[in-house]
Amino acid sequence: MRTDKKIKLAQHRRWRIRKLVQGTAERPRMSVRFTGQHVYVQFIDDVRGVTLASASSRAKGVAESGPAKANVAGAQRIGAMAAAAARDRGITTVVFDRSGARYHGKVKALADAAREAGLKF
Repeated sequence: MRTDKKIKLAQHRRWRIRKLVQGTAERPRMSVRFTGQHVYVQFIDDVRGVTLASASSRAKGVAESGPAKANVAGAQRIGAMAAAAARDRGITTVVFDRSGARYHGKVKALADAAREAGLKF
């Protein structure tokens, strides 16, 4: 019962943020999601409804260079990889969507790594 309420509150936080954050082709939405084990980043054009680029801790290249876990160190690696994937697609500026998570710890580490790798947001 208690977890149902947590899930519902988290979904409402995501919806509240998504009302304000919109991605376009020129400035896509950088959606970040952390699970217990993995990190997922997508660059989304909300006007067309397509994912332009993505990076995750489950990608093939990540596992070969050592596992990237859902911690601060893993978030930094995935942030740099996500910025590289975005640059390959010609994306330089984004709108950051933290998916309801607080902007500290893992989320902040991923955002800082993406900024250092060249993304502007």
